[in-house]
Parts: sequence; C-alpha cells; structure tokens
Amino acid sequence: GFFQSYAVEVDVKDASNATCLYAKWMMRFLIKYETNSSDYKNASLNLSSNVTHNGSVCGNDTQAALLSVQFGEGHSWSVNFTKTNETYQGDFITFTYNTNDTAVFPDAKRKGPITIVVKDTMRPVQLNNVFVCHNADFFEAENVTQIFWNVTVQAFVQNGTISKKESRCRADAPTSAPTVPPTIANVTTASTTTLSPSPTTAPRPVENPETGNYSLKIGNKTCLLATVGLQLNVSQDKPLLININPKTTSADGTCGNTTATLKLNDGNSTLIGF
Repeated sequence: GFFQSYAVEVDVKDASNATCLYAKWMMRFLIKYETNSSDYKNASLNLSSNVTHNGSVCGNDTQAALLSVQFGEGHSWSVNFTKTNETYQGDFITFTYNTNDTAVFPDAKRKGPITIVVKDTMRPVQLNNVFVCHNADFFEAENVTQIFWNVTVQAFVQNGTISKKESRCRADAPTSAPTVPPTIANVTTASTTTLSPSPTTAPRPVENPETGNYSLKIGNKTCLLATVGLQLNVSQDKPLLININPKTTSADGTCGNTTATLKLNDGNSTLIGF
C-alpha cells in the first residue's frame, strides 16, 4: 500500500456545457514536518476516493485556465495554464496541506494549512494537442516532494472535443537501449540444417546494477544511509532481471528510536522497502 493512490479525472465545462479543460492523472506527496518534540517525521499524503474540483476555470485569450482539486481533510492542489497563439503550458503549481489532519500529521507542531508554490516545468504544447506523460515526474520544494504519473491533460479545448493528437513528455520518449537487460530465458539459439549439433548463441551477460547512495535525514542530521547496487530477480512465467537505476530512483521513509524504514521508488512503479 506504499504507493496506493487514486486517479483523478476532471472535466471542466464552459457556459454552453462543452468541455474546455480536461485532465486525468495520479499524484501523491511526501512531506517532512516538525513534531512537538522538535524532531522531524515524514508523511505520505495520497489522494482519497472523494475529490472535488471547485474553482476550476476554463480560461481564454486573456485569462489563465485553472485546474483545482480538493481532497482529504483540507488539502488542495491546483495548476494554472497560460496560452499563446499556438501553444499552452502549465505556469505555477500550488499545493496546500493541512497539518490539522492528525491521521497524516500526528503530533505536528505547526497547525493549520501550509501552502507552497512551484514553477511548472511542463514544455509548451501545441493547441489542440493532449499532453501525456506516463512516467513519474517530481517537484521538490520546502520539505515537500510532489510526484505525478499517468498524466493526460488538455487546456483550452477547442469545440468541446478532446484531441486525439498527443504531445509526449521527455520521460516517455523511447530510448535506444532496453530498460531490462536480456536474460538466458529470452536469448534465442541459432540452428542449422545439418545433422551436426546446432551452435547456440552465448547469452549476453547481465550488467551489474549501478551503485546508488540513498539517505534519510531528521533536520540536518542523516539518520539512515545506504550505498548499494540493486537488482531484482522476478520469477513469474519467465525469469526477469531488473536493475534499479539510482539516477531515477527517489528515497523516502522514516527514522524512529528503534526502527527505520527506507522506501525506494524508481519512477516505473517498482517499489522496494527496507
């Protein structure tokens, strides 16, 4: 349940009941907060099944579009979109979390809503195109990490119809190298038509995983440190080896008096907990 979250789908209508702003995505938040004993804890805030989108605005040539959602015990998130004659793009992301939510923030020293604003790094998208990004994207600011994935959004929808043209994020772009190293199970053998034994292609060796440095902090002090290369060997229908890439892997967790937890997410829904 570490990565459990609900998908959000928002369909904003204009005065004629035509779609003007559409979005469907998943997100969660990792928040470090101070307790009454002056130490720091890490909270994970996920979307609930009940999400409203009060305050969302269509936007036009002179006014920014606004996608705004509210969830849980007083939490909210929004992003505004601006457009030119040919493109639109996200401008600022505003996130408000409420530390009065004791289920998420037990023993929080600061009570009430806390708001942070970050600049959206979304590239300009052609009008009448849908922006799509399946891979995870991260925004970090003021002890908050915002994580987004499976994003589909179109602002300034024309004629009330969601476009079929997609504009993909950089993370979704295909790469020349396979993300999963080959294993013996998926290496084919060469055969001949003679009666001599068929020569086989030697299996390519699996690369060693790259070593990553992962750490957790309480305030300015490191409370957990791991320097490790990680490879998963998954046995289902066929053996599968997966190397965890530290360059795209984020770490969070908690440090306590008697236990510590390190959670790693590689951005592709591969989760490991120690």
